[in-house]
Amino acid sequence: MTTQTFDIHQTITNQIIEAMEQARGTGRRLWDSQPSLPLNLTTGKPYTGINTLILWAAGLTHGYTSPYWLTYKQSADMGGQVRKGEHGTHCVFYKPWEAESTNHETGETEIVKGAVLKGFTVFNLDQVDGIEAPAREPRASFQAIEEAERILQASPAPIRIGGARACYIPSRDEIHLPAREAFINPEAFYSTALHELAHSTGHKDRLARDFSGRFGDAAYAFEELIAEMGSAFLTADIGIVGSTLQDHADYLAHWVAILKSDKKAILTAAAQASKAHAFIKGLLADQGQEVAA
Repeated sequence: MTTQTFDIHQTITNQIIEAMEQARGTGRRLWDSQPSLPLNLTTGKPYTGINTLILWAAGLTHGYTSPYWLTYKQSADMGGQVRKGEHGTHCVFYKPWEAESTNHETGETEIVKGAVLKGFTVFNLDQVDGIEAPAREPRASFQAIEEAERILQASPAPIRIGGARACYIPSRDEIHLPAREAFINPEAFYSTALHELAHSTGHKDRLARDFSGRFGDAAYAFEELIAEMGSAFLTADIGIVGSTLQDHADYLAHWVAILKSDKKAILTAAAQASKAHAFIKGLLADQGQEVAA
């Protein structure tokens, strides 16, 4: 790796670390079928705590595609009707209470406060007739970025387009991506695709990455750092990192929280991401193609 390339990567790494310190903490929603935080349709507010996990699990189990949930009464108030035979999902909340109590030692009356766990039931908007989902802003047609397409064509792992997930499956050595048109913009598609491509460089027949010894159960998180940094370096090559940098930072902030016991993890990940980046550029060179450093 040349000094110039190292300097570019160090600059991007520093920018990401700086952005991470101000990360929005909302994760990222880059394509339509990607689960978002569960939202109450009436208030527009996200569910929190254990209810987030409960509703995510229910959505995955039943195949709901809408992020919106509401109670039976909220549905009726909006003119909707939960379909016959549909079952709701049980969520919980703590209802505060207070009561007067006599202190037997002093004889004084005290106010005792606490909270009791209560349940409530919500339905996904997919289970309700008569209510339209909030309109989405119209999206421009997908405009391919030629240099990015060349990188994907050089992928050492087959890329399968279609479905609801973006992932790299090591056991099958395959990359799976939603359709290009499902993404919020071309930059989102390419940054996601290059993230999975960076993952594929860690295959045992390529760079053979294995950090289970150093990071143990957090090795998966460390691999996510590498893939996201690799994606950032590749988007820099094709000139779109300015559009994707904050998304990289938001995503990485989640994983770095898991690895904060190792303060050098992000820098080690950047070095490994540079190796992945160099490997992919080597594939392009083998095909007689080049991407600017």
